[in-house]
Amino acid sequence: MGSTFPADLSLLNLCLRGVRLLDPWQQRDEVTDVWLQQGRLRATQPTGIPADIPRLDATGWVLGPGLIDLYAHSGEITNEELSPGRETLTSLGAAALAGGFTQVGLLPAPLPGTATFPVLNQPEQVGRYRRRPGDSRWLPWAALSLEDKGETANPWGELAQAGAIGFATSFSSTSSAGSPVLLRRALEYLRPWNKPLLVWAWDPTLAGSGSLYEGVWALRLGLKGIPTSAETAALARLLEVMRSVASPAPVHVMRLSQARSLELVQRAQTEGLPVTASTTWMHLLLAEEAVLEHGYDPNLRLLPPLPHVADREALIAGIRSGSLGIATDHAPYTYEEKTLPFAEAPPGAIGLELALPLLWQNLVETGLLTALQLWSALSLYPARCLGLEPPCLDPGSDWVLFDPAHTWTVSAATLRSHSQATSWLGKTLRGKVLHTHVEEGS
Repeated sequence: MGSTFPADLSLLNLCLRGVRLLDPWQQRDEVTDVWLQQGRLRATQPTGIPADIPRLDATGWVLGPGLIDLYAHSGEITNEELSPGRETLTSLGAAALAGGFTQVGLLPAPLPGTATFPVLNQPEQVGRYRRRPGDSRWLPWAALSLEDKGETANPWGELAQAGAIGFATSFSSTSSAGSPVLLRRALEYLRPWNKPLLVWAWDPTLAGSGSLYEGVWALRLGLKGIPTSAETAALARLLEVMRSVASPAPVHVMRLSQARSLELVQRAQTEGLPVTASTTWMHLLLAEEAVLEHGYDPNLRLLPPLPHVADREALIAGIRSGSLGIATDHAPYTYEEKTLPFAEAPPGAIGLELALPLLWQNLVETGLLTALQLWSALSLYPARCLGLEPPCLDPGSDWVLFDPAHTWTVSAATLRSHSQATSWLGKTLRGKVLHTHVEEGS
């Protein structure tokens, strides 16, 4: 097993000996030696490493490119000192680095009911996400439209020029902000900008006040059910709008939770539609019976809800085939906001610091995914969806060092996030990010 990793790399010149290197872009999964100089990656082959630099035993450790989170909820932007207990950009950045994420897509609106910052819909607001030294790189999503103005669009071109990574909206038969007319206009207009649309295909009228998908478990748990068509009907409608546009802008479907939804996306892809999709890490990790196993923990109240077992298995197969990416959908609610009866709790939970260790432990170590498949779904696939340069382990790139065998207990003291909205609070996990390096100036 590896040695203790030094906390400060800024003055060190060392060789990690016998580290497991994962590079999905180059399809490398091998044990090798890696040269780090003042924290920067210099060489990933023994032949390129000087013989006279210190060696550090890295047996059992994993070194891969920086992870990319497609979408997460950001924290307080202004007046951070006025919101004790609320996630801030500072704490969010610390949580991202602690989880191995060097780039984080930030949704344009605050968590429902919190109103901690204005919706990102004007070019001058993009600047609030400028990266500070030592932070992850923020990838801000702009809102597609003014939520209270129906089909009134935001200044898309100006937002794209200002640095928005793309445009986010929900899409259903009842959402004026995600109306077919507005969506069709966006698909036509945004193509030259090569900016993706991030769309949640969800029909709230079909979902109603349900908190678990309809079926045996909703009945057994006494919870109001949600028909699966709340997702699939909205998704089918979205794809039909895309088919009606010649050369539409790329669309990324977020929060996929069903096998049928994955089939619809895969069929659209075979037709040549520029559509990609992702699921959240918790939909890969747990199925609906976990609500009983965890005693109706409100941190398992999600939208879309936790999937049926067969749907979870299909989502994992989608990761295996390269059809899906993984997002944290990090939702940093406060203790007071989340501590409610299951059906009344706001949907969402934190994930930036937990996704990699829990997915590795439950999917890689069990053989459901290979290490390259998991790392690709957390880095290479998101980069392709967002039009970013593919993350790799060339000299001068972002990198993450992960110890799959390191055990730690999830607590307020060990979490960098200000939120403790997770079912794993107080639990001991196996797998810990030792260091995350974000290349300066990139």
